[in-house]
Amino acid sequence: MNDNYLPKETVMLDKFASDLGLEMLYAGRGIITLTSISVDRPGLRLAGFFSYFDTQRIVVIGLTEHEYLHSFPSDRRKEKIKRLFDCGEIPCVIFARDLPVLNEFMECARATGTPIFRTSKMTSSLIVDLSIYLSRLLAPMTTVHGVLMDVFGAGIMLTGGSGVGKSETAMELIKRGHRLVADDSVLIRRIENELVGTAPERIRYFMELRGIGIINVKNMYGSGAVLSEKAIELVIELEPWRKDKEYDRIGGEENVENILGLNVPKLTVPVSAGRNLAILIEVAARDQRLKNMGYDAASELIARTIGR
Repeated sequence: MNDNYLPKETVMLDKFASDLGLEMLYAGRGIITLTSISVDRPGLRLAGFFSYFDTQRIVVIGLTEHEYLHSFPSDRRKEKIKRLFDCGEIPCVIFARDLPVLNEFMECARATGTPIFRTSKMTSSLIVDLSIYLSRLLAPMTTVHGVLMDVFGAGIMLTGGSGVGKSETAMELIKRGHRLVADDSVLIRRIENELVGTAPERIRYFMELRGIGIINVKNMYGSGAVLSEKAIELVIELEPWRKDKEYDRIGGEENVENILGLNVPKLTVPVSAGRNLAILIEVAARDQRLKNMGYDAASELIARTIGR
């Protein structure tokens, strides 16, 4: 995905270090501003090639770069490192393999306020961890009004107008052993070709029930009743039953909802007195899992009927 369409994120140093298991050696400007999912190993830059150097990338120093710099006297080493820092505001520099930080490197970092970290991880492992972390942090994002549940392992997002019964249906599903991811507001990120939903941090695991108020599902039902995030496999829109509308009774219609450029299968389920929505959603979740594995009951029935 093109980096130009990725948002900008500012991360506090202690959180960044904690998320990636890094040792903070110099705090510098105190924050890290991230805009690129790519990581840079500056071997070519240290050798003098700067034509394609993106200063918005995190710089990783591995054994190759470290030994290359060690091969020069201190004045030449400082000159090469200074050229690297003079190109722009680098988010931070991370030393892999517990490599000692060269004095010249620390001097340039202090002069520019660039945070310095170190880790015992191998360079390749560090780059993989950074790529995954940045891909998630900087993924395109949107917020949808709805409820996200993990039902039989499938990520089911319930949508519909206010008061249609999304939260009440979610509570019935929780009672039946399924897990809540987000209520009222679902934060959705597109990570590669997958939509991953979670709850905004401030309302995570809280649920609003009309007539009762706010409850904390994790505290009330235990940690087994909640999940921090889930890939969205199916959208189910709940709407009041309309007599003038013809609802799909076979399942042959392929409706989708486009979220962040990806199409997600969508069902519209009418709500009326006496309908057990929790059971219907369980059936829909099981059916979606079968479809993901290549089996479609409607297609089989149609094929059997035509074949007679």
